[in-house]
Amino acid sequence: MTAESRPVRIALDAMGGDHAPSVVVEGAVQAARAFAGVEIILVGKADVVKAELDRLDHPAGLPISVVHASEVIGMEEHTIAAKEKRDSSMAVCVRMVKEGQADAFVTAGNSGAGMATALFGLGRIRGIDRPAFCTIYPAAPNRCILLDMGANTDPRPEHLLQNGLMGSLYAEHVLGIPKPRVGIVSNGEEADKGTMVVRDAYKLLQASGLNFVGNLEGKDITRGMADVIVTDGFTGNVIVKLSEGIFSFLVKTLKEELTRGTLNKLALLLMIPGALLMLPGILLLTPAVLGLKRRVDWREYGAAPVLGVNGVVLIGHGRSDAKAIRNAVRAAIHAVRGDVVGAIRSGLAGTLPVQG
Repeated sequence: MTAESRPVRIALDAMGGDHAPSVVVEGAVQAARAFAGVEIILVGKADVVKAELDRLDHPAGLPISVVHASEVIGMEEHTIAAKEKRDSSMAVCVRMVKEGQADAFVTAGNSGAGMATALFGLGRIRGIDRPAFCTIYPAAPNRCILLDMGANTDPRPEHLLQNGLMGSLYAEHVLGIPKPRVGIVSNGEEADKGTMVVRDAYKLLQASGLNFVGNLEGKDITRGMADVIVTDGFTGNVIVKLSEGIFSFLVKTLKEELTRGTLNKLALLLMIPGALLMLPGILLLTPAVLGLKRRVDWREYGAAPVLGVNGVVLIGHGRSDAKAIRNAVRAAIHAVRGDVVGAIRSGLAGTLPVQG
């Protein structure tokens, strides 16, 4: 069996997340049923994981196996646990990727520990100083990605340049966007706007050979003006979480107003036969609300790829449920099949100054 034809092997941290291991195991079973050509390796305390599989009564033929790890890094622990707990579920997942037993590492556990474990075990891609969390940003008219969303809160200009290159390669090779447009978040569209870091990064991006479209103001992020949105981890994290909060508020408010309006319209049906004409419009609003909710639901995207690590690594929300885990596995499959790590290595060759 060639590398291209064999299943994509996902080392999934069964112990990571607020609701692990139950939702992680359930999500793994859903993914194994939904996605062809995947093999899921659940890593964690074997007796606990197997008990969860037995509880779900999953078919014996599903491509799921269990690998034992004696330790767990808790959601509340510091990143030092990544060094101290050598047999944690995260550490075992990373070792499997490093040794070629798995193609990707996925966790919904402690994000700092997940990043640290991946860096200790896999290292950085040569030419990348600091890896970045990359996420699909759902507010734009078309799919686009934003990075960094939390890994590097105080970057230098060259780090933002590296983010732009990695994001462009991910958008091209995983999302299938040709010649992705790259923009940088600033407080004005002019080249001289923004912090000194942003201004200097603007010059680097402009001279990089990327399809750089310039500065993006906050209002531009949702207008589809760029396929890759570059920013520092502090700003990116605020953008993503503020957007999530606004979307949740809008969906909730829309549902409340729709329900209130529907009840009023149904009352009119008892008095005005002509009101029957309004029913098609009322019924059409429900799919629209559900479609909006799906589009802005972070669980649809599963997990954030960690770009710059020398291996495929994805880290999801700690509050992930089975749906999020299922989609995190899907995202990992796409990253492996798109060879995002190889693309970044090739893209860096002769493009960026090697720092380490």
